[in-house]
Amino acid sequence: MIRFDQVAKRYSNGFEALKNVSFEISAGEMVFLTGHSGAGKSTLLKLIMAMETPSRGQVLVNGTNLNRMADRNIPYHRRQIGVVFQNHQLLFDRTVFDNVALPLIIAGFSPSDVGRRVRAALDKVGLLHKEARFPLELSGGEQQRVGIARAVVNKPKILLADEPTGNLDPELSAEIMELFRQFNEVGVTLLIASHDIALLKRQRKRVLALREGELYGDSQYAGGPP
Repeated sequence: MIRFDQVAKRYSNGFEALKNVSFEISAGEMVFLTGHSGAGKSTLLKLIMAMETPSRGQVLVNGTNLNRMADRNIPYHRRQIGVVFQNHQLLFDRTVFDNVALPLIIAGFSPSDVGRRVRAALDKVGLLHKEARFPLELSGGEQQRVGIARAVVNKPKILLADEPTGNLDPELSAEIMELFRQFNEVGVTLLIASHDIALLKRQRKRVLALREGELYGDSQYAGGPP
């Protein structure tokens, strides 16, 4: 599903964000990505989204070599991937419904399909009753759940999350992780970036660990078995 083969990324200022990174994530896996600030986590996620291109090596997603993908196919590629951000990136002047609907409207779905898909996504994250509210009327945890609903409204095969619980307390973090597990149970492949080692240990999932751009760990649990 996701494969990195000796991938390096050097930016124009000379900073090498990733150095010869290789790993493979199978369809239906739930994997965590960890490392210090600046370790290369966000760059790795951007490569999967085709927001960046590797300086060396190959990135393959769902059988497609992104190095060889034509620019005209990038929008279609990105529609197959849902992304959840730490700071939600919600539009505060639009309702919950409109925030979740935005990817569908951009993709050209009919109004009836938009309504059906948005309400199904909001129901999944427990916010159907707040579709007419604005983001600032919601708690931090609810805002993050709106972000998750927006990420999955296209029914993506892959879901990426960049520090999705970074601003949440442990109880809300557990709720968000439970949502991710539910999506994983229906076959969605997840890659979740987090520096919260305690949270990773509780999940009992595979962990990829980056340090200064290099992959130095690929184990079942962060820090070993509990």
